[in-house]
Amino acid sequence: MQLSIIVPVYNMTADQKLNQCLDSLLAQTVSDYEIIAVDDASTDDSLKVLRQYEENYPGRVKVIASEKNHRQGGAKNRGIKAAQGEWIGFIDSDDWIAPDMYEKLLTKAEQTGADLAGCDYSHVNGYTMQPGKAVVNNTADQTGVLDTERHKKLLLCPGSMVVKIYRRQVIIEHHLDFPEDIFYEDNCASPLWSLYFTHFERVEEPLYFYRMLEDSTTHRVTWERCLDRMKAGELFLQECKKRNLYHAYRDEIEYWFTKIYYATTLFSYMYSGRRQKLANTALLRRKIKEFVPDFQDNPYYKDMTPKEDQKLIAMHMRSNFLFFFYYKLLFGYRRLRKMKG
Repeated sequence: MQLSIIVPVYNMTADQKLNQCLDSLLAQTVSDYEIIAVDDASTDDSLKVLRQYEENYPGRVKVIASEKNHRQGGAKNRGIKAAQGEWIGFIDSDDWIAPDMYEKLLTKAEQTGADLAGCDYSHVNGYTMQPGKAVVNNTADQTGVLDTERHKKLLLCPGSMVVKIYRRQVIIEHHLDFPEDIFYEDNCASPLWSLYFTHFERVEEPLYFYRMLEDSTTHRVTWERCLDRMKAGELFLQECKKRNLYHAYRDEIEYWFTKIYYATTLFSYMYSGRRQKLANTALLRRKIKEFVPDFQDNPYYKDMTPKEDQKLIAMHMRSNFLFFFYYKLLFGYRRLRKMKG
């Protein structure tokens, strides 16, 4: 088996989203592949739809049904265990791909000897095969034989996992998996996994269609989801230390941790406009000081964090109360100007 495509599924029957995803996978121009769809205890008819595809495409579609919901990370882990392919790819069940995406990725990997290959993606608002706004997922200076410098660059900006294929042998050999029972599992897995691959190549085309939905995980910012992002960051830090990676990549690891655990969480929470609580931002302030007390001295933080964000973060480090109410006033002022404009 050349390729296993893992599809975590949870409540995706609305608007034919699941069908559109699976149909795009069945239309792939490669021939030797399997689709492993893992239903994560859906409460709609997703499992019924998957069983119908399994019946209609025996040998091509394999369905795994979970009795308990373990989020996408748990579904992906079950898919990895069942996979038979030399390569593994992942796709979100509300997205879809171009017919030749996996053929191009596999060809690129085989021609170059890479054990990791990826492409770009495009943002679209509705189902279409016409690329929308193209997003470059990784850059040229991250590709090729992965020496220490390229590994550092992948740690700083790992990119999306759904536009990549991974050699399964590397995953198995190094016991790579996803955090379970939380959202944002890729925030932990993507940078960590990148350190175990030795050669990364990319196809410079937007072959993956990312559906922009207002009710997607990335748009629904709640404190519970913020806690999940923080948990993903903690697990990333723990894994790096447990796997003896921390010393060699300390600055990069601490920057990525600071970014996902603290900065992204703080600003997405404050920007969400949902009844924010002073106690929650106080918790973030206290915890980042515990984990990385000198994060503001990190060279990547100084260089890559927007200057305005650095000023706001410096304010937060001085006073949670001052930051909280200043940001609320600033956000309210900007929203008012936008409405008037």
